[in-house]
Amino acid sequence: MLRLAFMGSPDFAVPALTALHGAGHEIAAVYTQPPRPAGRGQAEQPCAVHRAAAALGLEVRHPARLRGNAEAAAEFAALGLDAAVVAAYGLILPPTFLAAPARGCLNIHASLLPRWRGAAPIHAAILAGDAATGVTIMQMDEGLDTGAMLLACSVPITATTTTPALHDALAAMGARLILRALDEAPAPVAQPATGATYAPRLTRADAVLDWRQDAAALERRVRAMIPWPGTIARLGDLVLKVQQAEIAPGQEGAAPGTVLDAALRIACGGGTALRLLRVQAPGRAAMAVGDFLRGHPIAPGLVFSP
Repeated sequence: MLRLAFMGSPDFAVPALTALHGAGHEIAAVYTQPPRPAGRGQAEQPCAVHRAAAALGLEVRHPARLRGNAEAAAEFAALGLDAAVVAAYGLILPPTFLAAPARGCLNIHASLLPRWRGAAPIHAAILAGDAATGVTIMQMDEGLDTGAMLLACSVPITATTTTPALHDALAAMGARLILRALDEAPAPVAQPATGATYAPRLTRADAVLDWRQDAAALERRVRAMIPWPGTIARLGDLVLKVQQAEIAPGQEGAAPGTVLDAALRIACGGGTALRLLRVQAPGRAAMAVGDFLRGHPIAPGLVFSP
């Protein structure tokens, strides 16, 4: 069994922490993002990994920064680690941290590197229409997800795959792979010199449905942006959060954004169309489009904003 530090913050990292603890590895400390204000009262709330670590009785540390933090670096080095396991931690590890454990720092990354380096690889894979994605266990270096690969495993992306479903599948896969990587100590393999793509951090701007794009791209965006930032469709003062949609027959010559029928089929770029299936209006529960339209009919010919 190995002496480890675990460094992660969101739900994605919890299965790996649980698996490492359950396998009998000694987890000397868990590093997470600091508690953040949340909810109506804006009280500080610990992240998912912090809560899980506390439930397991593990020591939790949450420095606000690592770069230039000599005290945190000294405390990390003093742990005498065999390795550190990193999964969506949220802070960049400086060289002093990377070099401290005897076997270095191993990252659980939710893509098949070098495709989709960066902050939002799960969303990016669905959005791009990739046929598959997966998890790569990587030996970390100073670059952005550029380290040598130790293990990888893939999973298909289907026409109905959503970010939450893929997130959970990859989180479980990452937990299994990191146990193998620590046990088997596979030889590192350098990432290919070409073919790298990047998945930047999501913003609220990613929620906008641009009807000038074709329906296939917009339908993937709906599936990719669940639950945050979501996708929105604007019709005048009405703002609908779109939770489910499907590609529908288009209408030649219809301007993008035009409502084509009373069932909310909307013209998209290239003569394609998207039918909204499930929506949520501000202050209302999500509902099937048919239920929404009974109380808020939308006439054909109206045009959603790009």
